[in-house]
Amino acid sequence: MLRPQPIKHLGRACVALLAALWLLLGPAASVWANGGAPNQAACRQVPEISRQLSEITGLPLLRPVPCSFIDKQQVNAFLKQRLKEETSPQDIRAEELTLKKFGLVPADFDLAASTVDLLTEQAAAFYDYHKRKLFLTGSNSEESEDTVLAHELAHALADQNFNLGRYIKQARKSDDGSTARLSVMEGQATWLMSEYTARRLGQTLLGNQALAASMAGMTDSGAGQFPVFEKAPLYLRRSLVFPYTEGMAFQSAVLERDHQRAFSEVFTDAPVSTQQILHPEKYFAKVKPTEPALPHPHLPRGYKELVSGELGELEHGILIEQYVGKPEAQEIAPHWRGCRFELRENKKLARVVLLYAVEWDDEASAARYFALYRQVLTKKWKHMTVDTETADHIAGTGDDGRFELRRNGAVVTSVEGMEAAQ
Repeated sequence: MLRPQPIKHLGRACVALLAALWLLLGPAASVWANGGAPNQAACRQVPEISRQLSEITGLPLLRPVPCSFIDKQQVNAFLKQRLKEETSPQDIRAEELTLKKFGLVPADFDLAASTVDLLTEQAAAFYDYHKRKLFLTGSNSEESEDTVLAHELAHALADQNFNLGRYIKQARKSDDGSTARLSVMEGQATWLMSEYTARRLGQTLLGNQALAASMAGMTDSGAGQFPVFEKAPLYLRRSLVFPYTEGMAFQSAVLERDHQRAFSEVFTDAPVSTQQILHPEKYFAKVKPTEPALPHPHLPRGYKELVSGELGELEHGILIEQYVGKPEAQEIAPHWRGCRFELRENKKLARVVLLYAVEWDDEASAARYFALYRQVLTKKWKHMTVDTETADHIAGTGDDGRFELRRNGAVVTSVEGMEAAQ
């Protein structure tokens, strides 16, 4: 069965490098393939599948989609080359440091190398929106090739009508908003791939939520045969799957309400957060994230902003699941309202300080998260010493320096990595 992977803009903090690689390629999907020679007949199916997708969505096919083949070594080389062309070592370092400061990847994790290896392992097809061309690497079987094509051609159809490169870049100021737009692109393509498959069996996902849910679940199976994926941190694995499974569920919900217009609506009126993807009712109600104020520690001279951004409901759920547990993550994450963070660096002192603020929908949820995040600090560091502690304030020392965790009403803040007190 299909196991797609994500794309996103080359971006600001947290998930940008992982996402960047796939946006550089263009909206992509893959089969979890074990190799095999390309089926040259696959490209001959492109016109008919394109016609069917246009009929389902009501979106016009404006021009034919060229189709060609590329092998895994070429994919790997292409990823590395695009990475060099489109980003700098400073950008990669900033993204990697952010993940490490939050504890989402190990301290010795090589984000760039691991991501290229991860995506090369899985790549079997992609639509390159720079060239506006579809590339295949070969799939498990001829039977699955038309399904792969349906996913990629859904991207091509959306690109011709909404310019996917521009669509994702319009959210560059928001990491979480970019992930939401990515989920629109991959969710719609996964829904159309599934609908194409269902129609071949004389069925349809329209009005059949049970079938849609079953199809979404099938995209999240079969990972065991891929060692790079299995060894990847939870954050990368969740980020890979989210745009397809949750994105498809989101597209299905919008279709149930707005019918065929939904295929255009999610592009012309894009969701602004992963929370809107996870809870479509918040998309319909236009619930936007808040921007809580960052803490203001008295840092010595010489500190400059390295990177800033936000973590959405998705990332907070992953963080709590990783360090505390899945039930706790499922309970607290939906209460998320908004987040900001910033890394400030003093190169002379070789020190990076994390400033972090997250707002919750009520004080009770904030108090609960305060307690959960205390557990995160305890577990992400090898050594943690608490100097002072009250119900709403904890201060002490962790692996990378002094920290202060506070709760003020519905907002929890943390400053981590400060110099030791003199």
